[in-house]
Amino acid sequence: MKPGQTQRRPWIVGVSGASGTPYAASVLRALLAAGESVDLVVSRASRLTLLDETGLPFRDAHWQDDLREWLARGADGKPGTFDVRIEDVRHWSAGDLAAGPSSGSYPSKGMLIVPASTACVAGVALGLSKDLLQRAASVTLKEGRKLVVAVRETPLSGQTLRHLVSLDDAGATVLPASPAFYAGATHIQDLVDFVAGRVLDAAGVEHELYRRWEGELGGGSRAT
Repeated sequence: MKPGQTQRRPWIVGVSGASGTPYAASVLRALLAAGESVDLVVSRASRLTLLDETGLPFRDAHWQDDLREWLARGADGKPGTFDVRIEDVRHWSAGDLAAGPSSGSYPSKGMLIVPASTACVAGVALGLSKDLLQRAASVTLKEGRKLVVAVRETPLSGQTLRHLVSLDDAGATVLPASPAFYAGATHIQDLVDFVAGRVLDAAGVEHELYRRWEGELGGGSRAT
């Protein structure tokens, strides 16, 4: 690092194979809009989910083009909905266990797993580190950094609930991907942005993704 240069401290964003890739896209757009740097880890399973939910691929060799097209889409699948710059994104292959985020000495602000599958939850809770996503999450916990796990599954089995309690005990924030309606949602993007906004709230990142509760009944029904 050159004298006077500020050290880059990104948020690590892990995308696992659970349904809910629009949640990840919303979180990524909001982080970049807030001026945050991002290190992105997209699991192998999540690439199949992304292809199924959006029709888009995510390829290591073409990740920049694929990411731009993904983040430009709205939750309804319409292309060109958002204009996003990805210069502050660094991509790490999920199979690269020698990547920066695999070490506690690598500087980061914390990690957001959006969405988190039950398999991902189990792997992190048990410390399996079978891929970079799980390893980065384990590192985040052991270093005492913020870890937000946006679990997306229903119903939840007792085994998964026990894994989530283990993550809570370890210091992670367990955040079910559960949209709320008091913010006056009128579009699927509103529901997606609410969950993404709650993830960013847990991380302490400022955003304007949803209308906050102000203690006035009926406010949601009057939202525009």
